[in-house]
Amino acid sequence: MASMASLSASYPKYTSNFPTRCTHLLYDLCLVPRNLPLMKKGSFSDLTIVRSSNQTESMIDSTDKLSDIPLLSCLEAIEKLKHNRENNKGNQQYLAMYSSIFGGIVTDEAAMVIPMDDHMVHRGHGVFDTAIIANRHLYELDQHVDRIVKSATMAKIILPFDRETIRRILIQTVSVSKCTNGSLRYWISAGPGDFQLSSSGCHQPALYAIVIEDKSLFDSKGIKVVTSSIPMKPPQFATMKSVNYLPNVLSKMEAEEKGAYAAIWLDDDGFVAEGPSMNVAFITKEKEMLMPKFDKILSGCTAKRVLTLAEGLVREGKLGGIRVNNVSVDEGKSADEMMLIGSGVLVRPVIQWDEQVIGDGKEGPITQTLLNIILEDMKSGPSSVRVPVPY
Repeated sequence: MASMASLSASYPKYTSNFPTRCTHLLYDLCLVPRNLPLMKKGSFSDLTIVRSSNQTESMIDSTDKLSDIPLLSCLEAIEKLKHNRENNKGNQQYLAMYSSIFGGIVTDEAAMVIPMDDHMVHRGHGVFDTAIIANRHLYELDQHVDRIVKSATMAKIILPFDRETIRRILIQTVSVSKCTNGSLRYWISAGPGDFQLSSSGCHQPALYAIVIEDKSLFDSKGIKVVTSSIPMKPPQFATMKSVNYLPNVLSKMEAEEKGAYAAIWLDDDGFVAEGPSMNVAFITKEKEMLMPKFDKILSGCTAKRVLTLAEGLVREGKLGGIRVNNVSVDEGKSADEMMLIGSGVLVRPVIQWDEQVIGDGKEGPITQTLLNIILEDMKSGPSSVRVPVPY
């Protein structure tokens, strides 16, 4: 077993430029129960592992005796975390994480954890946002930071730092990661403190950020969507980007179960609302770009940027106009083109909604043009949407 000194030496030290909340990194990784009865030590290999027919992850057989579960030291738990991360790597690689609880950045995936008593974990009292890392720049960082600040205010979460400090932390986290193409995700939570409902017992709000390297390219292939049967969030919650994404998850799963990519929500008045993590837009037969109003849905940063860039197509005569208004289902399904817009998909053509083929059933030319325009904007757009990262 590695000594505490040798193990802690493997973590990079960040002693300047970051507001410090806690310096005991390794001990913060382990919340060891204080009053558990002594349990018999053993190995995870002694446990019976079973799989359910619809799960890919293993789970521990509930018939095992409590005494078969090992009581791990903090160092043993860290080693288990490292082993788990090394043996369960997916398409995404996590290159760096900032935590205000640690007061710095870690690059070991095993250390990319948050406290269980953080109210974002057990009460959903947290907000988040994202930014694309493209060509050594953060795309629309300021627009996304402004949105998370607004979301935190709506969620009654006090900012852990001022806006400029948050911005500086995010940029430096990306810089440390050395990631030139990927994504940055970050959260502001009510913070750790207890397992009560109210956040009044939280010590201080927390900021977390993680850099994700994902080498998969944005797909321009046409997709199918369905109408969601999962109730959408009411406007008060739909207009903030909170971590309460269970309706979004269930909506996405419903779509996948029906062989579709995403499910489209309708609001209480029956108008088109949004997808589970993206906005929706249409090109009418009159070549007008039509997008639902943002009063009951999340104000998508990418969607608003697409609206701005689409003005150039109006000037060129390729679009007849742009309209942000209520959109009926009939209007949407009878459109020449339909697209999903968001930072995760950029601009993705939709070729079928439920049983209705959109347009001629092929990827629309204007949709493809908008995708190309925003990809170019990510490469050579103005400084207002491209923040350089000092690697």
